[in-house]
Amino acid sequence: MFASRPVVHPMEVAAPAPAPANPAQQPPGVLMKDLPGMPGTPSGLGLRVTQLLFAAVSLAVMSSTSDFASVSAFCYLIAAAILQCVWSLSVAIVDIYALLVKRCLRNRRLVTLFAIGDTITCGVTFSGACAAAGITVLIDNDLNICSENHCSSFMTAVAMAFMCSFSLSPSFVLNLYSVASTRVLAAG
Repeated sequence: MFASRPVVHPMEVAAPAPAPANPAQQPPGVLMKDLPGMPGTPSGLGLRVTQLLFAAVSLAVMSSTSDFASVSAFCYLIAAAILQCVWSLSVAIVDIYALLVKRCLRNRRLVTLFAIGDTITCGVTFSGACAAAGITVLIDNDLNICSENHCSSFMTAVAMAFMCSFSLSPSFVLNLYSVASTRVLAAG
C-alpha cells in the first residue's frame, strides 16, 4: 500500500541544492501548495459547510409548505437538495478527517471523484432551482395566485438552491484544476 505516514523518519543525506534563481525553472515533479478551497483545506471545508447550509435551508423551507407535493418541479428541488446535503456532508466529513490527521487530499482518484460528484450535484441543484423558479414565476406573475400559495417560501427555497449551486462552483473548479494538475505531473 502506497500511503504516506504522518511521522517523518530522519535520514542522513546531503543538503539539497539551493533553489533556482528563476522560479519558472523549478525542478520537475514539484507539487505546488494547495489553493484555498481545495479538498482538505480549511477553506474547502468552509465551502462544503456553506453548500450544506444553503441546501438544508432550501430543503427545510420547501418541505415546510403544505402544497409542494402537487408540483413536480418542487419535488425535484427537494430531491436535488437532499442529494446536495448528502454529498456536501460526506465531503465535509472527509475534509474534517484530512484536517485532523494533517493529510493532503491530492490523490488523483479521490479528487476525480470529488470533481465528478461536484459536477453532478451542481447540475442537479441548478436545474432543480431553475425548474422551481419557473413555477414560482408562473404562480406569482402570470397566474397572480400568490395569495393562495406560499410564494415567499417558494422564492426563499429557490434563492437558497441557487446560492447552493453558486457556492458549489468554486469547489468544482478547484477540483477540476487539481485533477488536471495531477495528470500533468503524472505525464511529465
